[in-house]
Amino acid sequence: MKKKTIAFAAAVCSLALSLGACGSSSNGSSASAGNGKMIITGNVSEPQNPLIPGNTNESGGGRVLRLIFSQLVAFDAKGNAMNDQAESIKPDAAGTQYTIKIKPGLKFSDGTPIKAESFTKAWSYVADVKNAQKCASFFSSIKGYDDVQKKDGLKGDEQLSGLKVVNDTTFTVDLQKPDATFPIKVGYSAFAPLPDSFYKDPKGFGQKPVGNGPYKLVKWDHNNAIETVKNPNYSGPEKVKNDGVTLKVYTKDDAAYADVQAGNLDSLDIVPAADTKTFEKDSSIQAYNKPGSVIQEFTIPANIKHFESGTEEGTLRRQAISMAIDRKAIVNKVLSGVGAVPHDFTSPLTPGYDANLKGSSNLEYNPTKAKELWAKADAISKDNDKLTMSYNSDGGAKPVFDAMVNSINNALGVDVASANPVPTFQQFRDSISNRKMTGAFRSGWMPDYPSAENYLYQCFSSAAADGNGSNDGDYKNPEFDKLMDEAYAAKSADQANKFYSQSQEILLNDLPAIPIYYKNNDGVAAKGVKGFAIDWQSYPTYSQMTK
Repeated sequence: MKKKTIAFAAAVCSLALSLGACGSSSNGSSASAGNGKMIITGNVSEPQNPLIPGNTNESGGGRVLRLIFSQLVAFDAKGNAMNDQAESIKPDAAGTQYTIKIKPGLKFSDGTPIKAESFTKAWSYVADVKNAQKCASFFSSIKGYDDVQKKDGLKGDEQLSGLKVVNDTTFTVDLQKPDATFPIKVGYSAFAPLPDSFYKDPKGFGQKPVGNGPYKLVKWDHNNAIETVKNPNYSGPEKVKNDGVTLKVYTKDDAAYADVQAGNLDSLDIVPAADTKTFEKDSSIQAYNKPGSVIQEFTIPANIKHFESGTEEGTLRRQAISMAIDRKAIVNKVLSGVGAVPHDFTSPLTPGYDANLKGSSNLEYNPTKAKELWAKADAISKDNDKLTMSYNSDGGAKPVFDAMVNSINNALGVDVASANPVPTFQQFRDSISNRKMTGAFRSGWMPDYPSAENYLYQCFSSAAADGNGSNDGDYKNPEFDKLMDEAYAAKSADQANKFYSQSQEILLNDLPAIPIYYKNNDGVAAKGVKGFAIDWQSYPTYSQMTK
């Protein structure tokens, strides 16, 4: 979610759909929000945008959407897909048409019925360029997508031609190209249904959305807390064991950690850098630390002078910067082992993961080679400007970025990089969304569904560039796009994974983003809390928590 952009964890808060921030709470514990209700408390970053599923691609808003919206399919804690709102999703022999039946009697949290049109109308709204939704590219394989991406003459209510309502509980989806990931892709929050009330007042809806998930939103107290309660109209597979979840906005991860220690916060999926060495031995909390599916990176936009994507000079400088980063030192010394050195652009938990791709050596620390490449780039065009590397200072990323800048400058023997903290996560993401960044910036990915396609197509395809998705660096490479098309047309997951591997070899050469580390699923819970864990997507298992 999407980075979906995600937040640094350990030194870093947990993002995408893309980057969430950590912080400090000014309100006290809401462990039991009155009336004898069991309310679980957790952390969140202030969402970048109003809470509209198709326009949320970062982890702060994504965390809330996971609670209040459900899609056709859901995923268990290990990432296995299961039907949620769908009764069945059946492809034809060619794999280009799906017939979807939703369960009868479904309702939104306000009691209004969920119909087939609740899905087709919502998907069309997100895909329509007139509505400027950040998750539009997720619908690019559906017929009619190209028509609603033409910027002239659209009203915003056009419907995707590939979506046809058969009756109140059945609709069909015609794809303009095969998409082997479609049956699990529809588990992403951008594919959530929307009630009719949304179209009457999208702005107001975003502040207090009506969803169909395990919880319903009660109150969004901006920059303070987001309160939800159990949704009595939810009948999906997720069995909710508490009465609600309140997410507190923090601006300092150490303050959040102290609240867990004091019993004023139930769960936290961030471990401050200062505590990574000791949190598993801390008797005042419950610790959790396992391999995760989040990757932390930084993006260098395609148009940055001397780093232009697709040019010889730009490629040399990107590779030199990457080889100048001592990732092992960052993982071991800054993160105290709460992470792993990366070898690709996905994660070790992703189906088809391969640690031995051609070009993975570009992610290895090699100061000698880095100097050589930088000198070659200087011979083409001398760069006397520093590469600024921006991050949100309320997200705990400072230790990692300081370490990277020092490593780069020491390895290259000249001061070529500088850290640039941005005060808040929201300001940081707004600068990225509005293409105001003049240098590199922190990025990363928290998967929406368990497939390499989610990490690759959504972050690096041309279709996801220019504000239509999560390709925030606006990287475009026709060879990469072609391999994505071939992966979509693959007849099996194994065949698709071969194309994903080939596409990653292009990325490892071009380095539109530079991987820093794989983030562990690390977090803490207060004593007395039961059922605390962190799932495949790196979110706490809120619905299973009691106390």
